[in-house]
Amino acid sequence: MSLLNRLSALLLCGVVVLSLSACSLRQHLIRQAADEMSQQSVDEEDIGLAREASAFYLKLSESLLRAVPGHVALAQSVTSGLTQYAYAFLSNEADRLESHQLQQAQVLRVRAARMFERAQKQGWAALSLRHPEMPSQLLSINAGTALRLQPDEVGLAYWTAAAWGGQISLSKDAPDVVADLPLVVNLATWAWQSNPTYGDGALASLMGTLELSRPGGSRSRALAYWDQAIEISGGQSPGPYVAKAEGWAVDQQDRAAFEAWLKKAIQVSQGKRDLSNQIMRERAQWLLSIADDIF
Repeated sequence: MSLLNRLSALLLCGVVVLSLSACSLRQHLIRQAADEMSQQSVDEEDIGLAREASAFYLKLSESLLRAVPGHVALAQSVTSGLTQYAYAFLSNEADRLESHQLQQAQVLRVRAARMFERAQKQGWAALSLRHPEMPSQLLSINAGTALRLQPDEVGLAYWTAAAWGGQISLSKDAPDVVADLPLVVNLATWAWQSNPTYGDGALASLMGTLELSRPGGSRSRALAYWDQAIEISGGQSPGPYVAKAEGWAVDQQDRAAFEAWLKKAIQVSQGKRDLSNQIMRERAQWLLSIADDIF
């Protein structure tokens, strides 16, 4: 290509770029940033440092999501991040403080409930953009109506249901919030029917917890979900063991099973020092330390 032709091509490119509206160029850059942020996570084994890093990451991600509300991957990242923050750094800490700092524990629970609600709203908004019919179908799922989730929506549905369930668990004095539990179960069921192995067993574990929590829930079915979660993870995820201990063993007042499952959770958590495993290991250790108060 001659020098003149190269200059002409460069000038043409310049004209095309300049002809782009500022809005479309901004949206293109924002979407690129959203793509990048949705693939990032706070992967830090130090719990204190992870808590500090999460705040910045979540605020930035939420700002991007407001600009591209239909970005499913970013919506999932925000929803999961807020949910994990609420559980790991607020609700979990409130449980530990309750015995000797009741007022501070209550403050943390209020914050956790609001954070879970914030996560649920982010996930719900993104799912509703994809499926405007979702609210009405959630109400009629037991009549045979089923929403077909796309593969990239399963994770978003899981985290939205987890956040919603977390909010309900901390809102026992708000009947209007608690009344949404059947909708949470239906949303989680859609995700489970679409991909029962999602999250290395995390979705199956959530199904077990919801099954035991819902009115008329089956203890044996809840136990089957948790066992499925353990099988999916190859027995290497501490979460289902902790869920079985806190759910089934406490419900049945079976201290032997309670202690055995928590010790198993501690054992398998030694294999990976990621944040999730550390949180589960610390919770298992704490639950063992207060076994006399539970049984």
